[in-house]
Amino acid sequence: MNREQLYSIAENWFQEQDWKPFKFQKDTWKAFLQGKNGLLNAPTGSGKTYALWFPIVLNYIKNNPNYKTKHKKGLKAIWITPLRALSQEIKQSAERITLDLGTQMTVGIRSGDTSTKERAQQKKQMPDLLITTPESLQLLLATKGYEKIFKDCTAIVVDEWHEILGTKRGVQMELALSRLKNVSPQLRIWGISATIGNLEQARDVLLGTESKALENSVLIKANINKKITVKSIIPKKMETFPWRGHLGLHLLEEVIPIINNSKTTLLFTNTRSQCEIWFQKILEKHPEYAGEMAMHHGSINKETRVWVENAIRNEQLKAVVCTSSLDLGVDFAPVETVIQIGGPKGVARFLQRAGRSGHRPGKESVIYFLPTHAIELIEASALQKAVKLNTVEDRMPYLNSYDVLLQYLTTLAISDGFYPKEIYQEVKQTFCYQALTEDKWQWLLNFLVMGSQSLQSYDEYKKVEVEEDGKFKVNNRGVAMRHRFQIGTIVGDVNLAVKYQKGGYIGSIEEFFISKLNKGDVFTFAGRNLEFIRIKEMTVQVRNSNKKTNKISSWMGSRLTLSAQMSELLRNELYSSGEPIKNQSAEIRALKPLFDRQRRDSIVPKPSEFLIETFKTRDGYHHLFYPFEGRFVHEAMGSLLGYRISLLSPITFSLAFNDYGFELLSDQPIDIQQVLDNDLFTTDFMLDDLQKSLNATEMARRRFRDVAIISGMVFTGYPKKGIKMKHLQSSSQLLFDVFRDYEPDNLLFQQAFTETFEHQLEEGRLRLSLERIATQDIVWKACEQPTPFSFPLITERVGREKLSSEKLADRIKKMAALLMKK
Repeated sequence: MNREQLYSIAENWFQEQDWKPFKFQKDTWKAFLQGKNGLLNAPTGSGKTYALWFPIVLNYIKNNPNYKTKHKKGLKAIWITPLRALSQEIKQSAERITLDLGTQMTVGIRSGDTSTKERAQQKKQMPDLLITTPESLQLLLATKGYEKIFKDCTAIVVDEWHEILGTKRGVQMELALSRLKNVSPQLRIWGISATIGNLEQARDVLLGTESKALENSVLIKANINKKITVKSIIPKKMETFPWRGHLGLHLLEEVIPIINNSKTTLLFTNTRSQCEIWFQKILEKHPEYAGEMAMHHGSINKETRVWVENAIRNEQLKAVVCTSSLDLGVDFAPVETVIQIGGPKGVARFLQRAGRSGHRPGKESVIYFLPTHAIELIEASALQKAVKLNTVEDRMPYLNSYDVLLQYLTTLAISDGFYPKEIYQEVKQTFCYQALTEDKWQWLLNFLVMGSQSLQSYDEYKKVEVEEDGKFKVNNRGVAMRHRFQIGTIVGDVNLAVKYQKGGYIGSIEEFFISKLNKGDVFTFAGRNLEFIRIKEMTVQVRNSNKKTNKISSWMGSRLTLSAQMSELLRNELYSSGEPIKNQSAEIRALKPLFDRQRRDSIVPKPSEFLIETFKTRDGYHHLFYPFEGRFVHEAMGSLLGYRISLLSPITFSLAFNDYGFELLSDQPIDIQQVLDNDLFTTDFMLDDLQKSLNATEMARRRFRDVAIISGMVFTGYPKKGIKMKHLQSSSQLLFDVFRDYEPDNLLFQQAFTETFEHQLEEGRLRLSLERIATQDIVWKACEQPTPFSFPLITERVGREKLSSEKLADRIKKMAALLMKK
């Protein structure tokens, strides 16, 4: 069967559905059938899945002319998805094609949710088309005889590549692909990416830097103008002194008409705690939504999540309060409207969420932005511009993640073993390890066999044996079993299962939250009020309660920070407040009372200005700086500046920071003129000063825990017998101290510092910010009282202090009321 005949099979199928294939879909079919690799960039809801399932099935038809009567079993294609929630959706699309085209191809899923029975069946006979996650793919590589499983595989598709890239899961994928290229001679590698800025680099990372795969590749962009309408929910009464503490609940009633006017509305929150709170508050004030509203986040049990997803598809739900668990790829045709609660901190995330509505080619996506406090309206205005200008962030890939490489090498060693010379050549062709030297490779091999220089006398770190022919192999069954339990790169707090005393799984919650509860305490989780009974074998036993509670389950997930692109857009919008009203957005015009008050008490900086404010309150002397660069950069800059000031004269500070600026609070005033005269914003000696100012060793120590777990130095425990987080922390700290004192050149020890600076403190962005400040006129305003810009920072600090019987909200309202009188 020639290519034209194959294309007509696909086009006829589209005609039967009353659809017409897009050009990007046809281009992808053509490139795939020509044997090319590639990256497909297309907006959410445009039919990306059919762009690649079709050529995979057509290629099978081409190679098997008698496909309707004869069927050769075995794995033919793998579809990687970052979220288990997407698996069913992808499976349905694949089955629709395989059945309608009369093939006998089977479709299967393998993830953490797959039953033991199904896994056993897959071990005997793999499905033709397998949908899996990066972690489950690694587990397959840990299977004896894995080369036989993959040898006839013709395609691997990495879906939502923009989500995996820039994480250690992305590094995991790079390593798996480097192996599969050599195991499966016919393999074509494809990535699917929606919103990403550095597309060319994304393709290079996916296919490898020096590989034949990259030479024989294409980058296909869908030329579809997806209409996205952004509408801001502007408060009727604008707060002049905004604060961050109320999660946007003051605008709850503004949301109700939006929900009522849509078939289905998704309300996106940035954290699971905020999701729980909004769900509770809407039901509290509008009990008529009971049964028509649900909640969806990653810690709720699988059955509930799947039920919610199906209920959205079947138009049974009016509203769903959710987190990023519904960000990706799930096709919900009935969703008409999306509401984003609070700043999403990045353009890509915002566009991804907008794409959940109007999830059909040609349909308009409508997203409402609900600010949790007034200044977030500047973010809303910036997002409007970003949508118009099609501005999207880059995703920066990891380099030299030795912990992931050690995990991968152990995975190969517990399956069929590996020869270092062969694997070194494969690993060197990945983007992450392109600069890996022979010396460092040898160090890693020694680490696997000896457990590093300072651990040689401890047998538990000697995992891999070198056989007579030079093959590296794990022969200890216990080592192999422990490793399989720990494959993965997502390291968080220990999760405990939440169950009713009489059985019935509700979801999972982190140890740090549960450790603060006493027997009989009532807390809110998964939309229910639950009474805590006890912890037994890594399970939290609870019963339903009718008591009211203000204890909302919370998670330690890192707080989002503004991306570099978002920061720049935000600054530009802020500067626009000084332009004529006709040039301003509705959001900036709505903020006029706030800007007027800011100008009365201080200034609103122009593009050429950098603002510093100082004033005194009963708490002490406040010194505020406004780079508008995101909380991670501000944490680093605040510590750096505080350290440099302390070198001029002895002084101690407490530091508060948010996305807009940072505050140094002291019991004595800083001479700001001295700060300017001594050029304390310089990038000279920045890294040295940063290490001294932040106690970088302490931060690296915390980072090292993740490195130790991923590399396999610290074992997290067997299922239902997990090890407490404090024990994991103390084990990793012990290793950290040993390396610091006796082996400072240990690659994993050094990696903890590198990641602290590059990923946690965003050292590169900090340097660029300081260089920008060096070109601006620094305006120092000695104010008489807190200003609208400073108020969110002051309340950020107040929120962290332990208050007496006075509620935080009440105290902040009093502070704002006092300022309004002045």
